Amino acid sequence: MGDLFAGVFVDISLTKLDQIFTYRVLAEMADTIEVGDQVLVPFGNRKVSGTVVELTDRSDVPSDKIKDIMEIKKSSAKDAAGELIALAYFMRSHYGSTMAQALRCVFPSGKRAKPKIRKVMHLKAGEDVLSDELAKLQRRKSHSAAKERLLSELRENPDIPWNEACFKLGVTAAHIRDLEKKGIIEIEEIRSYRNPLGKITGPSGYKKVTLTDEQSRVCADMKAAYDRGERDVSLLFGVTGSGKTEVYMELIDHVVGLGQEAVFLIPEIALTYQTVMRLYKRFGDKVSIMHSRMTPGERLDQFERAKNKEISIMVGPRSALFTPFSNLGLIIMDEEHESSYKSEQPPRYHTRETAIRRARLAGASVVLGSASPSIESYSRAMAGEYKLYRLTRRPDAAALPAVETVDLREELRRGNREMISSRLARLMEETLDRGEQIMLFLNRRGMAGFVSCRSCGSVIRCPHCDVSLTLHKDGYLHCHYCGHKEIRPKVCPSCKSKYIGTMKAGTEQVEEAVQKKFPKARVIRMDADTTTGKDGHARIVEQFMNREADILVGTQMIVKGHDFPGVTLMGILLADMSLNESDYRCGERTFSLLLQACGRAGRSDLPGTALIQTYDPE
Repeated sequence: MGDLFAGVFVDISLTKLDQIFTYRVLAEMADTIEVGDQVLVPFGNRKVSGTVVELTDRSDVPSDKIKDIMEIKKSSAKDAAGELIALAYFMRSHYGSTMAQALRCVFPSGKRAKPKIRKVMHLKAGEDVLSDELAKLQRRKSHSAAKERLLSELRENPDIPWNEACFKLGVTAAHIRDLEKKGIIEIEEIRSYRNPLGKITGPSGYKKVTLTDEQSRVCADMKAAYDRGERDVSLLFGVTGSGKTEVYMELIDHVVGLGQEAVFLIPEIALTYQTVMRLYKRFGDKVSIMHSRMTPGERLDQFERAKNKEISIMVGPRSALFTPFSNLGLIIMDEEHESSYKSEQPPRYHTRETAIRRARLAGASVVLGSASPSIESYSRAMAGEYKLYRLTRRPDAAALPAVETVDLREELRRGNREMISSRLARLMEETLDRGEQIMLFLNRRGMAGFVSCRSCGSVIRCPHCDVSLTLHKDGYLHCHYCGHKEIRPKVCPSCKSKYIGTMKAGTEQVEEAVQKKFPKARVIRMDADTTTGKDGHARIVEQFMNREADILVGTQMIVKGHDFPGVTLMGILLADMSLNESDYRCGERTFSLLLQACGRAGRSDLPGTALIQTYDPE
């Protein structure tokens, strides 16, 4: 057997040193060393700790220059930091970033956040010492009344929080330190964790759901494979409303019951509230959240709670993947087809591939779920790389919504230039009369650019690449693939209509139009402007869930994974927006988006309808 070499990342604090060092693995270590292990290595004239990020039987470094690994620092529990450093190295090599960028992504809490410390003073002295100190104070002509109040309070209550003593008793820090020096009290510093779940205080209202035959079969097969030690990647392909979340919760329950941890990934912050509520009702304080709207201090505290095994389930978008669980058993990636799982900041990683890599490092399973899987995932499932499971029906024989298409070109010919077609207006009126709820989705993706004709529906496309041209400020239409450009036409090249231009609709305009058409309806809007606060998404979702509004108007964030039982009508106002992006995958993305949007209607025992408005019904 030839030599085995390890790529070792030395000392995480040296983030400016973007280099992996090669060391030789001794023969007696070859069978036990793993990627992610902490090791002790010679570095210059020192011995330093490092993390193994790759193992190989080849090295470009001259043999006489390679030093041996001195020790593998195995512990009873796996080192989450080691796993995450190895994951950062994968991101560096796979996505072309620097190690420093990858490490900042994997360890996002940073140095800005400080631990939140709570101080409590405890009575240390006996009754005789306390009485003597009080007597000394009272014999003085001028003494501290505040200190006397504190000593009297300690006689009644031997444990007093520092803040309470300062604010309620008027005691200063000098008084407290003086008593501490005399040995009368002692100060205990207690780490206090910030609570990102806010007003959620405990599990309540959870009712055990009876799984359908399909759900039961899927759960049984996945659990059996897990118990056999198989750590697979599975694709759960289920129609909208088929109960994928119930399957996820069964699997989480199984893994947590074995003493392991789970990460539940969602594509949008907007989904956090509903997802956390469902998990919290079942698992209680084992659940926490991680997302970009949290303060650095809140993120730091959730990482510390994970390290200290105070939680075992983390929910959130991409950043939740890097939770430092030391015994990770399961990663769930809901709505795996979503493009928001791709980071637009260096390192530009894809969460799916990074999650699979972390699962391999941790010895965990991965479950990808979607009603419209990405082409890559579905192809891999069909090829046998992933296990494929299907959920083909909604529980309780609930029907999928009826889907209709409205041709906006016909609406224009009839003189209707409003954003709401006559058919949609009629359905909205009927739905409101029945006391049911409505969602209106404005597909604004890509609205910055393409030019289309409202008479015939044609879009100006690149003659070379067959993607839509994008209108720039210079007045020219540009192709973002090949660089072709042409002047913006004033009439449609196909039908010579003068109704040609860019789409300029916004959710605020839709909200105003709906309120004007249905003045008695309670309308709320959910978009980037109305969800700026930390709890902006949760506030609107809770309001709509509690039937405090009749109509919800919004962008993509309202159609991804939400479950509103009262919604029976989904109106998709402009389906063409994403269909004509200057992106070769726009067809696939539009199909996923529309399928998800239609799936929001009729999720309870009430029948649902989805209406798609488009200039291109074909």
